[in-house]
Amino acid sequence: MSEIYIEMQRKGAYLKVTAIDADTAEEATAMGPVNDPEGVKRLAVLKLKNKLGQGNGPGGQKPSPPGRGTLV
Repeated sequence: MSEIYIEMQRKGAYLKVTAIDADTAEEATAMGPVNDPEGVKRLAVLKLKNKLGQGNGPGGQKPSPPGRGTLV
């Protein structure tokens, strides 16, 4: 994985964290409590990795391709 840029914005009692991939310019955003910035940052990075297809879904499976219905 390439570099990831992190942007943090405080919005009252919440923290908005945006993780941006340097190579593809894809981004993922997470929001959480302002008193847990590292947790919100980890979530944003995990969401970005999943979006780029580098993370694993539940049970170690790759996320299913977009489409109709839900894999159960």
